[in-house]
Amino acid sequence: MALLRRLTRLFRADLHAVLDRIEEPVALLRQAVREMEDALREDEQRAKFLTHEQSELATRSAEAERMLSELETKLDLCFDADETDLARSLVKRKLELEGARVRHGNRHAGLSKQLVELQTRIANHRDRLDGMRQKLDLLGEEEADRCEPNFAGGVGVSECVVADDEIEIAWLQEKRRRGLS
Repeated sequence: MALLRRLTRLFRADLHAVLDRIEEPVALLRQAVREMEDALREDEQRAKFLTHEQSELATRSAEAERMLSELETKLDLCFDADETDLARSLVKRKLELEGARVRHGNRHAGLSKQLVELQTRIANHRDRLDGMRQKLDLLGEEEADRCEPNFAGGVGVSECVVADDEIEIAWLQEKRRRGLS
C-alpha cells in the first residue's frame, strides 16, 4: 500500500511539472494582474459609493437637527398657549425625528467601519498589485533576455537559450515524424 501511495505521489509530481512547463508564467501573471486591477477598480468604486452615502447621511442628520430645533421652539409656543393637541402631534414628530437621527448615526458608524475595512483592503490590493507588476516586469525581461534576435549578416536569427529537455523532446518528435523510431 505504501508503495502504491509513493508511486501515485511521484506520478502527480511529474504531471504537475509537465503542466507547469506547458503554462506560460508570463501570460498567467498578466491575467492575474488584470484580475487584480479589476478587483481594485471595483473596491475603489465601492469606496466612492460609501463615501457618498456617508455624506448623504450627514446631510440628513443635519436637516433632522435643524427640524428638531424648530420643533423645540414650536413646542414651547404650544405649551405657553396651552395647546395640548397640537403639542402632542409635535411631540410625535419630535420622537420620529430623534429616531431617524439615531438610525442615521448607527448607519453612519456602520458605513465608517465598512469604509475603513475597504480602504485597508484597497491598500493591500495595491501592494500586491505592485508586487505582481514587478514580477511581471522581471519575467518579461527574462523572456526578452532568453530570445533576442541577432541581426548578424543582415539575416534575423533568434539566439534563444533552449533547455536540454526541450531539445530532447523536439528530437523525439522529429524522429517520430520521419518514421525513424
